[in-house]
Amino acid sequence: MSISLLLEMAASSNPERTAVVSGQLRLTTQQLSDLADGGAGVVAASGAKHVAYVGTGGAMLPVLIFAAARAGLAFTPLNYRLSADGIQALIARLPEPLVIVDDRYRDMIGDSSERVMSSEEFLAAAHESEPAAEFPDPESVAIVLFTSGTTSQPKAVELSHNNLTSYVTGTVEFESAEPADAALICVPPYHIAGVSAALSNLYAGRKMVYLTNFDADEWVRLVDAERVSTATVVPTMLDRIVTVLEGGGHELPSLRSLAYGGSKVGLPLVRRALELLPHVGFVNAYGLTETSSTIAVLGPDDHREAHSASADHVARRLGSVGRPVPGIELQIRGEDGAVLPPGESGELFVRGEQVSGRYTGIGSVLDEDGWFPTRDVALLDEDGYLFISGRSDDTIIRGGENIAPAELEEVLIEHAHVHDVAVVGVEDPQWGQAIVAVVVPVAGIDPDPEELREHVRKSLRGSRTPDRVVFRGELPTTPTGKVLRREIVEDLRTLGTPK
Repeated sequence: MSISLLLEMAASSNPERTAVVSGQLRLTTQQLSDLADGGAGVVAASGAKHVAYVGTGGAMLPVLIFAAARAGLAFTPLNYRLSADGIQALIARLPEPLVIVDDRYRDMIGDSSERVMSSEEFLAAAHESEPAAEFPDPESVAIVLFTSGTTSQPKAVELSHNNLTSYVTGTVEFESAEPADAALICVPPYHIAGVSAALSNLYAGRKMVYLTNFDADEWVRLVDAERVSTATVVPTMLDRIVTVLEGGGHELPSLRSLAYGGSKVGLPLVRRALELLPHVGFVNAYGLTETSSTIAVLGPDDHREAHSASADHVARRLGSVGRPVPGIELQIRGEDGAVLPPGESGELFVRGEQVSGRYTGIGSVLDEDGWFPTRDVALLDEDGYLFISGRSDDTIIRGGENIAPAELEEVLIEHAHVHDVAVVGVEDPQWGQAIVAVVVPVAGIDPDPEELREHVRKSLRGSRTPDRVVFRGELPTTPTGKVLRREIVEDLRTLGTPK
């Protein structure tokens, strides 16, 4: 099934429904379809073999996703936050691309492509162009996304039409949204969550309201102004939204569902959000670029049950990412490749139609049975709830003992003086690696490092106590909230690690 069919179904079912709100621009499903057809004509006339986009998204994202699909080409939204050299290097890896770029980023493109159009030029041409539309082979590549490249050169993940439509149709019922439902989208266009939000909300029949540059006050205003019923945020966004809500005067009565994900969220923040928005159903969504977005979900009922539970095994689920979505299988494997029983930690492997596991220039990394190695350290409990401990690359090896940073972070974040924390390993001549806890204190507090070390020692065995505790004003993160641990390690190496 082609992703083109998702738009055709939406336009045929309800052509006058508002599909996109982006600033002053509003598009019905039929107008979006017409723009995609015209855009496909522009793409076809360019002679390009790929479509790329550098910009903040909004309406441009769904327009270009479907224009490229209807022209039979793959589409790549690029990270506009990269340096000019970084953007040009990624463009150079795409085959003869037509690059669409927001005006403010035009100089970043340089002469990296022979075919460049501004977003305004593309939209104007799409209105005038002879329409083109085709339904590509479902197994052909629809979307190519570059990984963040925080630890190495970015890989180009290839997602087929079948991968993406399998995810959408497996997790969303067609036209299941209420007529007044609206989704507020503020994740970056180059992230899989941005792509999947455009596809799944359109298929569900939900108005998409775009906030291209996140601001917590504006987010709250838009929820009220557009009667937003569902939204997705990353942890840093949720933290800022909670700060605004704590200021008072905002109840967000229209909001029914708030999903968060992209990286691990501290439980004190989740608990506070649940308390501030008792009428909202919270969803923790876990997924990867290679899996076409979400593969596990901790739903609203699970959140409320865990939040109020007295039984430890139920309360602990608030720190999980829930259970797999339909069509997804999970395995936890040990270092020897054997499948581990519930309660044991190992590497997470996933399998399903939505799972790609294919990279440009590398090919598929699925094993012979179709399983994808996520490189995430995880465990499944007896009831099938999935707990993510972090990346295998993040594991600290101190004196021959493997230590997951998340284990310490989960303890430290519960201390009343800790607002945020990341635990990393640094080179140490005695132990191989020393454990350093980098703490962002609660505003106005000057914590005692020894008190924080003792807080960890009370919960974990002594070998897991941080060797040092240092304080910073904030942690370096990606726009989707993932902590840039390599930058932290480099910071510690360059500046030293004073207590």
